[in-house]
Amino acid sequence: MRMYDVIEKKRDGGELTDAEIDYFVSGYVAGDIPDYQASALAMAIFYKGMTAHETAHLTMAMAESGDMMDLSAIPGIKVDKHSTGGVGDKTTLVVGPLVASLGVKVAKMSGRGLGHTGGTLDKLEAIPGLSIEISEPDFFKQVSEIGVAVAGQTGNLVPADKKLYALRDVTATVDSVPLIASSIMSKKIASGSDCILLDVKCGSGAFMKDVDSAIELADAMVSIGEHVGRTTAALITGMDRPLGKNVGNSLEVIEAVATLKGEGPEDLTDVCVELAANMLNLAGKGSIENCRKLARQQIANGEGLAKLAQMVKAQGGTDEVIFDTTKFEAAPFRRDIVAETSGYITSMNAELVGISSVALGAGREKKGDPIDPAAGIILERKTGDYVEKGDVIATLLTGDESRLDEGERIFREALVFGENAPELEPLFFARVSKDGVERFA
Repeated sequence: MRMYDVIEKKRDGGELTDAEIDYFVSGYVAGDIPDYQASALAMAIFYKGMTAHETAHLTMAMAESGDMMDLSAIPGIKVDKHSTGGVGDKTTLVVGPLVASLGVKVAKMSGRGLGHTGGTLDKLEAIPGLSIEISEPDFFKQVSEIGVAVAGQTGNLVPADKKLYALRDVTATVDSVPLIASSIMSKKIASGSDCILLDVKCGSGAFMKDVDSAIELADAMVSIGEHVGRTTAALITGMDRPLGKNVGNSLEVIEAVATLKGEGPEDLTDVCVELAANMLNLAGKGSIENCRKLARQQIANGEGLAKLAQMVKAQGGTDEVIFDTTKFEAAPFRRDIVAETSGYITSMNAELVGISSVALGAGREKKGDPIDPAAGIILERKTGDYVEKGDVIATLLTGDESRLDEGERIFREALVFGENAPELEPLFFARVSKDGVERFA
């Protein structure tokens, strides 16, 4: 078999065989296939696409390129959730404990933030003492005993994806549904859970900007999951404006705690309840409607919050900050952003809000950049709100005063004002499962 022939076949629109896909993945990971040939195949896939069978096989070949976690030693059904990334998306911190408090195991491998989207691991590391580096035996023990653990990926989990993603990132081949779907699902399948819920974000702050492309991606990922025997569903959720009011690492932990106390913003609470309900439904806990009631019950009775504190303590964190969030270290420098005109906020570009938070130190522009855990943005007003000239729209926070001007400049770019109230985008657009696409809006 020659890589030249594999590239030529896909370039001409042919369907690759399982053997050809295996040859490419194993050869690329081993270093026998050079970057330039892998780039050529990625570009051919970008233009010609892949069938559902090809995409599923590519996913499994990538998943099996490194360690495959076998969670069968952990009793009960294990459910995982993956978000395609957004601004203010702290849902894992709420949903994981909620689901675990109802007896469903959540064994979650998460990632760090890059670009304008925040990462769950960075948020967790804003909690003093908490470690996301958990050995496999400790990970299994924690999930078995308290029902939830959120850890960083192991060094040898899906090496094919690490290598291929780095290449796609610099060859303009990221934006390909088969390659995105196989990248995400290879990590989810290698992580070993029985059921997978995908939160596919859609809007200005998301990778997928429109509903149809978000549904296309969701459908491809659900198809892969079901093809390899994992019960899989996806929700298409809105990311046209930031989720909740807080953007930034410790700020988002504080808001997640408020949500688990029943005091969180309505949009964040509704999204978390819907995600939790779908995870519980996949695990066989009843209809989605009944599971919504269960999730809201765990917020009202405080059991979701207690489970978060339990997880934090198990991972070496200081759980007293969960019970009293004023104990988080506050950023020393802050600036109020006031309205320069009266009117409705007709648009608040979520991507630019995210970029502003990165400029303040809350995210990283490239791998390895340090993060200021207390930096970020508190939104006092959002899309649809009416403001008078001089009203505070947001507060910027940072540990480095010199970052405030750039943070403000970018944040103001995100805002559009008008005389009339805008029609708000819905929070939920669709649900995708093996039974098809159910559109809500």
